[in-house]
Amino acid sequence: MCPAPYPEPSELQSFTGIRPGLCSVTFRSSEPAEVIQAVTQAGLEAIEWGGDMHVPTGNDVRAKEIKERTAEAGLVMASYGSYLRLGACTQREQEDVLRTAVELGAPRIRVWAGSRGSADADAQYWAGVVDDARTFADAAAAQGVRVGLEFHGGTLTDRAESTAALLSEIDRDNRVGTYWQPPQGMPAEEGLAGLDLLAERVMAIHAFSWWPQDDRHPLAARSALWRAVLHRLAGREGQTDILLEFVRTDSPVQLAHDAATLLNLIEEASRRAQVPGDELAVTNGHGSALRATKHGREQ
Repeated sequence: MCPAPYPEPSELQSFTGIRPGLCSVTFRSSEPAEVIQAVTQAGLEAIEWGGDMHVPTGNDVRAKEIKERTAEAGLVMASYGSYLRLGACTQREQEDVLRTAVELGAPRIRVWAGSRGSADADAQYWAGVVDDARTFADAAAAQGVRVGLEFHGGTLTDRAESTAALLSEIDRDNRVGTYWQPPQGMPAEEGLAGLDLLAERVMAIHAFSWWPQDDRHPLAARSALWRAVLHRLAGREGQTDILLEFVRTDSPVQLAHDAATLLNLIEEASRRAQVPGDELAVTNGHGSALRATKHGREQ
């Protein structure tokens, strides 16, 4: 079955400020040319290139090559998905990641807030992550690059509350923000409350449908969740990347289906954003309904 028709991404971005794309790690074992082909055929617009296989940190020649290939394909460089661990990295490692991102032409670098969960980290560990984040953010800002914290278990950004606290301590305003993705096993209502808490500090979204834990499903399987996410993002100031990741069976065919779902949901969010006070019902992970407005939740 062919994916449903979808509108042009550039048209959606002009109305919503949402730019659809892909994390290249979705196809970690594929060649960059194959990743670009999959993104183009899926009708997406941007790529976050991973720093492990596709653009290894320190490989400036590869970074320049990928920059050129991305531009030649008419795609946008969303970000550099590094594996820099704040609080556990050297100055040299920070410099290498930043240099690679600049050669790649990435306007944003994804980094990790340490390697301990927020509940397991003492004040000294927090301070180390904060110090590294400030140092790295200042160096990146001098190159015109922003920094986004991966929202992930096993780091200080494993919960929305800890992420908000960390961003407050880093205190670098729009130079440092966060990614967001549905926390594993968390019902939609609770996950959306976390997104509401982080609000304007969210730079990008990693979009996938895992439920109840790491079982992969088509994006459409959690369409109510993604509809609510996009409704919150549509029309806000600035631009937000929503990057597909971890498609079922790592299949380009499934990517095309998920991209069609995403683009149609963005189109729907664009229409809703133009209707003041519009609401929609959202079904959480347990099947009950809640109401979601463009600016938050309504009990």
